[in-house]
Amino acid sequence: MDFPRFTAAAVQASPVYLDPAATVAKAASIIHEAADRGASLVVFPEVFVAGYPYWNWTMSPVAGSALYERLYRASVDVPGPHVDVLRAAAATTGVTVVIGVNERGKHSLGVLYNSVLTIGPDGSVIGLHRKLMPTWAEKLTWTPGDGSTVLVHRTPVGPLGVLACGENTNTLARFSLLAQGELVHAANYAALPVAPADYDMAQAIAIRSAAHAFEGKLFSVVSCSTITDEMVEVAAAGDEEVARRMRRPRSALSGIFGPDGNPVTEPLVDVDGVVFAEVDLARCIQPKQMHDIIGHYNRFDVFRLHHHTAPTTPLVREPDDVPDPVVGPWSPNGG
Repeated sequence: MDFPRFTAAAVQASPVYLDPAATVAKAASIIHEAADRGASLVVFPEVFVAGYPYWNWTMSPVAGSALYERLYRASVDVPGPHVDVLRAAAATTGVTVVIGVNERGKHSLGVLYNSVLTIGPDGSVIGLHRKLMPTWAEKLTWTPGDGSTVLVHRTPVGPLGVLACGENTNTLARFSLLAQGELVHAANYAALPVAPADYDMAQAIAIRSAAHAFEGKLFSVVSCSTITDEMVEVAAAGDEEVARRMRRPRSALSGIFGPDGNPVTEPLVDVDGVVFAEVDLARCIQPKQMHDIIGHYNRFDVFRLHHHTAPTTPLVREPDDVPDPVVGPWSPNGG
């Protein structure tokens, strides 16, 4: 078994808000810059293409409805031309890329997924994870994913799993990735200044990251977006108090955590930048001797996790041997 040693890059940046073409161009530039500095894995924030729906937290559902349409139009198809830009950047640089996108569902205008793409160093899409359960106000925008995308992928940087934002609080989702052999975890977040006043988002990210890294004896690469004036302007809609709250500090943290639960290097808080750190998967071996919760340090005769991996679908065609029509069915996004 190989235990790769490589440089990981955790990106803390903002998208070009609600502009997918400009955002994927920005992401491609960051990928090239990170590769020039030796990175083999580059992790981007949650729904980096092309932004988080902050208005769900600051407006009534009726007031925010027009912004849902704006976000839908600024979302991407997978596969599609915006994804092709990211694939080309990964292939040109030979880097594995993890990046969050707003993904349009192929069958309905009312379906948007909070998705995380994993792109291999050859430019192939090797993973598409859809956030299992949107958090709180996010339910106004995103459709839940299903268990078919909670997967660990074999990559040149090792067995890689991904979860989006609050999913990293979901003990069972994290355990499933560990049980599939995860040694590199990519966790992406959006800055959340709209959370309750006593909620320290930077601290919450650090706690979740340290917990998963320590419990699983693995490396966790954590990427969070930052807040821009344009995001504040859209979500506040002229409300000065909302605008003030959206600029509060400690809303974003990005970094890389090791199998002892500690940061490998100093994380970034609130400011844009890229955290680089060396990842040596051989460091995951000895800690497993003490706590291997997917092996000797568990009782599977007492506890067992059932993970339903079949994809959900709104339509089941029976019998399943019905031939496809000569002209394929219409889909709103040409899929």
